[in-house]
Amino acid sequence: MSTASPPKPAKRHGASQAAISSSAFPERRPLAMMADPEYRAMLHKKGLTKKDVLRMCEKLDVRFLRLQFTDILGVNKNVEIPRSQFEKALDGQIMFDGSSIEGFVRIEESDMLLAPDLDTFRVFPWGAEDGLVARIICDIQNPDGSPFAGCPRSALKRQIARAKTMGFEMMAGCEAEFFLFYKDAEGKPTTVTHDTAGYFDVGPVDRGERARRLMVADLEEMGLEVEAAHHEVAPGQHEVDFRYADALKTADDLATFKLVVRSAAERYDLVASFMPKPIFGQNGSGMHTHQSLFTNGKNAFYDQKAEWQLSKVALAYIAGLIKHARGCCAVTNPLVNSFKRLVPGYEAPVNVAWSMRNRSPMIRIPDRRGTGTRCELRMPDPASNPYLALAVQLAAGLDGVEHKLVPPDPVNKNIFTMTVRERRHHKIDDLPRDLHEALEVMEKDEVVMAALGEHIGGRFIEAKRAEWSEYISRVSEWEIEKY
Repeated sequence: MSTASPPKPAKRHGASQAAISSSAFPERRPLAMMADPEYRAMLHKKGLTKKDVLRMCEKLDVRFLRLQFTDILGVNKNVEIPRSQFEKALDGQIMFDGSSIEGFVRIEESDMLLAPDLDTFRVFPWGAEDGLVARIICDIQNPDGSPFAGCPRSALKRQIARAKTMGFEMMAGCEAEFFLFYKDAEGKPTTVTHDTAGYFDVGPVDRGERARRLMVADLEEMGLEVEAAHHEVAPGQHEVDFRYADALKTADDLATFKLVVRSAAERYDLVASFMPKPIFGQNGSGMHTHQSLFTNGKNAFYDQKAEWQLSKVALAYIAGLIKHARGCCAVTNPLVNSFKRLVPGYEAPVNVAWSMRNRSPMIRIPDRRGTGTRCELRMPDPASNPYLALAVQLAAGLDGVEHKLVPPDPVNKNIFTMTVRERRHHKIDDLPRDLHEALEVMEKDEVVMAALGEHIGGRFIEAKRAEWSEYISRVSEWEIEKY
């Protein structure tokens, strides 16, 4: 990997566009880690030990270690430590002030421990002027070493453990979309895009392909298996798809994905935005989540002899997602802006229904069967906390399995063209219209609230109601123009 940055434009907007469209892909000199077979093997190894990590840090001359975690709202956070503190960190002895993190603890309960998951050890491929930097994803613990009730990663782990007691393991894969925007003359983000390309367009129309390749290269060297990358429907909109994995790894990969994408965009003097609907009149960014349950290495959703070749487990899981979709929505679509994506006319789902191939319902069943049998929940967006989003989806599906729920008939007609009467006939409910409604429904959904736990659920609702209150008190440009 190269430590050299791509060409920097002299001016904003026009010069940036020229740099992206005409510059050669930056020279990439492999860092020592990628030439080291032991490190490459570590990327796919389970059960790493403290000795393994320390030996690799010494071998690659890693100077700093980031202890990474997310707050309740899904923002990546970290405490960075020098080499002298590596052993202490790997023993889980590094503390931080939890009262400074959104939704964690009150000031009188501030001390929190960072408990590292050694299997997430990675060296950042872009390097640094003062030496290589590595990261380890951490769980948050109380000072006595017990799990902290406000740790989003632990909330997902609880649902994974619940699935295990039922004999299942969740496998998931997410398609997280994002925009690339210019900065203004002061370096602040704009919503001015760098191209006018559309779905699957190629260069030179797709002016973001070189930045996207940099993202893919960095993601692969962080251990993610990237399956595809392409331009999306809206100008300046992109998608990078990586291979499905167990739920915890998928959530970790999504947290890594956001960090890597933003870093690569910055090296092209662009801003990567995971805002669900940044531009009026254009498609928003979703995070379609493909999911299934496995038992003893076999896909529990597949039954060759059943109707649609979907097992009773699959149908019950789908029924659970349908039952709790409205309750999950505030978590999977957590911003005021999220609900400006969930409107008719822009391919995003607005109705609670499922189908075999039709993309207008909330849940779609892709054509693949056998090991690839799965359902695709099209509601979530990339602004969500990946750990909490997967936790509530898994909880909803497991509730369906546990209670042997039966889904309504699949809807194979385009829901967007249905009349209100037709939707009522098919008993098709609507997703919440805004964040306020979503929070009201969420608070009444016992399965969703239990999945989050009292601490996370309460703090999440508190933070989001404050966000809604601030939003409705603001006077927008639309109101000025309209009235």
